[in-house]
Amino acid sequence: MQTVLIDTDVAIDFLRGEPYARDFLIPFWDMNRAYLSVLSIYELYAGMKEKERESTDDFIGACLIEPVSQEIAAKGGELRASYREKGMSLTAIDCLIASTAILQGHKIATRNVRHYPDKKLLFKLATEDTEITEF
Repeated sequence: MQTVLIDTDVAIDFLRGEPYARDFLIPFWDMNRAYLSVLSIYELYAGMKEKERESTDDFIGACLIEPVSQEIAAKGGELRASYREKGMSLTAIDCLIASTAILQGHKIATRNVRHYPDKKLLFKLATEDTEITEF
């Protein structure tokens, strides 16, 4: 089974009780195949209310954590430079999450598909009318 790198938006949706996020993530957790970047932990804590701390910590604890290594940082910088040459402006965090997925063999679960120009890296998430598939 493919591993998943959970983007912050999907983590937030799960924490807010969105059914698609629960249905998507539970099989990955059951197979120990759900990863979260330390960068998403940063973003979750940056936007979290104190009353959300316990559920946020539980969510993080259910995931395998991906650090940002020197190799990931270098690849992220290369991605950002490459996209900038093509006239695309991406955030450092999105480039680092993309480089994590590339180097570790994950696919990214995100609704923010515009943040990741390489669609091969992404899962297509289910809406009410579709099944979860890869791009």
